[in-house]
Amino acid sequence: MKRREFITLLGGAAAWPLATRAQQATMPVIGVLDTGSVDSNTRFVRPFREGLGEAGYFEGQNVAIEYRWAEGQYDRLPQLAADLVQRKVSVIAIPSSTPASVAAKKATTTIPIVFGVADDPVRLGLVTSLARPGGNATGINFLTAEVGAKRLGLLHELVPTASRIAMLANPTDQVRTPANIRDVEAAARAIGLQIQVFSASTTDEVDVAFAAILREGMQALLTIPDAYLGTRRVQLATLAARHALPTAYPLRYYVEAGGLMSYGTSLADAQRQVGVYTGRVLKGEKAADLPVVQPTKFELVINRSTAKALELEVPPTLLARSDEVIE
Repeated sequence: MKRREFITLLGGAAAWPLATRAQQATMPVIGVLDTGSVDSNTRFVRPFREGLGEAGYFEGQNVAIEYRWAEGQYDRLPQLAADLVQRKVSVIAIPSSTPASVAAKKATTTIPIVFGVADDPVRLGLVTSLARPGGNATGINFLTAEVGAKRLGLLHELVPTASRIAMLANPTDQVRTPANIRDVEAAARAIGLQIQVFSASTTDEVDVAFAAILREGMQALLTIPDAYLGTRRVQLATLAARHALPTAYPLRYYVEAGGLMSYGTSLADAQRQVGVYTGRVLKGEKAADLPVVQPTKFELVINRSTAKALELEVPPTLLARSDEVIE
């Protein structure tokens, strides 16, 4: 090869990264905001990306994604949201976090927001109405108050002799926790059960809460949907098994970690829909005109091996209604 040809070839190769960077600079940028950590949310980022793919967007090809993780520290959310606003992202996507959605809404009234929230988005101030959001935000309402009441009813059906029910909540989540507690307490009164709330927002506090639950003579446990508690699902399942405490959880991944039972929305399906909506916004549709999607798929999952270890006989009627039974 001649020297001039070699230099030309080398120059072309050197230009490739520059061309790639130039292409990336023209891509729309999605800002993803979440209360958890990258490790705890890997499995949930996948369906979000799948939803984006259904809308024709693929990370690194025709869209870039900036991730911001609060690592379970809710007080970091306002700054993380402000950082995405300063970055001037094309849209802020929150696949499954109510506190992060509220923080994003407070941070901007102009950048489109696509949320996945566990509570009524109208009550949270995210939208004007479900049918016509009216502002810069829309998304998926994947868990409702009725789900918490339903979860309590299923736990009562599985353990009918348990009248004193502990409820584990993360006190740092002031967006969701108070409303969830009120809803479950109202449902408990309706069927004659006594609820006592215990708080935990760190690993050590989870241990302390379990010690208090046992000391107070609680007969079963209900956990409130929470990103941090989700990261402690193995610890929760281990403690519940060690102390023979029947426990109902909000999502199936607790049961996959050894928990007894879960009832709630299919989170993967909801996060896929957040991805689809994000893609539609990138294509030019306005958040104000995209109605909030209500959940369509709920899952009752029972771990029969855990039930046997707890010496619980799962009623045939409950097994028949289960979406999945883990043996």
